[in-house]
Amino acid sequence: MVLQRIVAIFAFSGLLACQSTPEKSYHADVSKLDATLMENLETATFAGGCFWCTEAVFERVIGVKDVVSGYTGGQKPNPTYKEVSYGRTEHAEGIQVFYDPQEISYEELVEIFFATHDPTTPNRQGPDIGKQYRSAVYYHNEKQKEIIEHHIAKLTEAKVYSDPIVTQIEAYKTFYLAEDYHQDYYKKHPSHPYILAVAKPKVEKFKKKFKNKLKSSS
Repeated sequence: MVLQRIVAIFAFSGLLACQSTPEKSYHADVSKLDATLMENLETATFAGGCFWCTEAVFERVIGVKDVVSGYTGGQKPNPTYKEVSYGRTEHAEGIQVFYDPQEISYEELVEIFFATHDPTTPNRQGPDIGKQYRSAVYYHNEKQKEIIEHHIAKLTEAKVYSDPIVTQIEAYKTFYLAEDYHQDYYKKHPSHPYILAVAKPKVEKFKKKFKNKLKSSS
């Protein structure tokens, strides 16, 4: 059975499927940043449901210089959105966050990640169902792994969630950029029904909970 993103929105009639947007070419580069700036940045890789949502949240974080959407955690090289959304590649929709550790720490990014999605629902985030929407963190070094494990243990001990955290913790291997039309989707399509119903509430939650980490331009 093919699991597709089908979103029921009460304010709008009918059903919405994110897959309806036509596919286009990939980004040529992982980041729009110049090489000199990139030398001073570190990378975080998260998967927490629809990348339109997670990208929109982290683009607003102080110290984050760029965020790109793509596919990670699977086996097939250069997957397309259609392949991923139909569950054919084992990839998750994910983001790569390029940040300045002098302005924001990895610990703070992890805190934001867990606070702006539901880490207790296996292979699902809200209306988005399937392995491609799983909660996962892909660590780039052992220090990141320790930070993730410590944060999950802290959330569990504090009983922040009524259900167990199911977020996967895996070593980073590869990240494939999603098609051009997925990049900066929230910014480009602020009135899209899915954005209004699903992504915007997550962004607003971030703004309310992390006021001190919000870029002034957000």
